Amino acid sequence: MQVILIKDVDNLGSAHEMVAVKPGYARNYLIPQKFAIEASSSNTKIMEERRKQLQKKEDKLMAEVANVTEVLKASPVKVGAKIGVSGKIFGSVTAIQIARAIREQKGYEIDRRRITIIGDVKEAGMHKASIDFGKENVVEIEFEVAGE
Repeated sequence: MQVILIKDVDNLGSAHEMVAVKPGYARNYLIPQKFAIEASSSNTKIMEERRKQLQKKEDKLMAEVANVTEVLKASPVKVGAKIGVSGKIFGSVTAIQIARAIREQKGYEIDRRRITIIGDVKEAGMHKASIDFGKENVVEIEFEVAGE
């Protein structure tokens, strides 16, 4: 029996994919749990239209990510920290501080959980962080740690 998956199903397929399964599995599990619908001609057309709409949304999102990436790579973000006489930082620089600096200096709201600091930040100067925008879009940016 041919069914169209509505949601991702482990060991079977991903959403909006047509798969062949045994009729009992489809009738007793996939369709009642709203994981799939029967692959009739009208349902196939509806799912193709949804797939096209999702692709348009994803393309628009990727264009926005490219724009944000360009702005972030243009110049380093400045992060303030308390610095001792020898140039070492008291405490540490966190992803929250970097997210706040991006919001204030560049105007983009980026979730702190998407930011990963590369290496240890123990001294003033230039350092690197990576931002994961999802869908394998990881951008490496530079930030400068300066005294407050």
